[in-house]
Amino acid sequence: MLEIRNVTKIFNPGTVNEKLALDHFSLTLEDGEFVTVIGGNGAGKSTMMNAIAGVWPVDTGQILIDGVDVTRLSEHKRAKFLGRVFQDPMTGTAAEMEIEENLALARRRGHRRSLRPGITKKERETFKELLKILGLGLEDRLTTKVGLLSGGQRQALTLLMATLQKPRLLLLDEHTAALDPKTAAKVLETTELIVNREKLTTLMITHNMKDAIAHGNRLIMLMDGKIILDIKGEEKQKLTVEDLLHKFEEASGEEFASDKAILG
Repeated sequence: MLEIRNVTKIFNPGTVNEKLALDHFSLTLEDGEFVTVIGGNGAGKSTMMNAIAGVWPVDTGQILIDGVDVTRLSEHKRAKFLGRVFQDPMTGTAAEMEIEENLALARRRGHRRSLRPGITKKERETFKELLKILGLGLEDRLTTKVGLLSGGQRQALTLLMATLQKPRLLLLDEHTAALDPKTAAKVLETTELIVNREKLTTLMITHNMKDAIAHGNRLIMLMDGKIILDIKGEEKQKLTVEDLLHKFEEASGEEFASDKAILG
């Protein structure tokens, strides 16, 4: 479902601020895989995500989504393949619009617009059923302005909107990092539920080792723009934070420096 082939990205080339962000980076995701991604600051996690989304062009290599070479496609043309949830809960929803209006926009994404009335009765019933999945009581608040929701409620709604059209690939860019631990756990639980129900191919960046281990069926760790660990199957199921730290030290030759990632 996703192939990244030998991709390199250098920021500020030829200057004192030159940074090799992705170093001949390669990654393949099979259909339905749920991969968590972890690494220290500057490891290349967000650069990888932005390369997939087409935020800026890569210097070398290829990116294919569902067999389609999107390497030279602009960000908005790639959007039809992707669902994405960002770290900031305020991103991804329109605050001044109602919950049902936000969902309607997400549902009609990529479809031709018409002069029909805004939201049909059938659509409202569909939205109610979808919102029940979140377990936040939002199914009874369809006409509430999204700006009045909490950060966790908005992030859960954004997740629902990002998956409404069943994207080829779901990108979760530290989507619980700005939430308190209890709310983050609820959003992660909802993430797992939606991803498994829809069988979505998913790439989730997290700063938390415990979350990286607990969720998904595969874990990769990045360092200096390369994958240094790739763990899946039974090995991942048995993994602990202590195991992961030991594997990192073996692969990199140094200690993992982020207390935030270790302690969660």
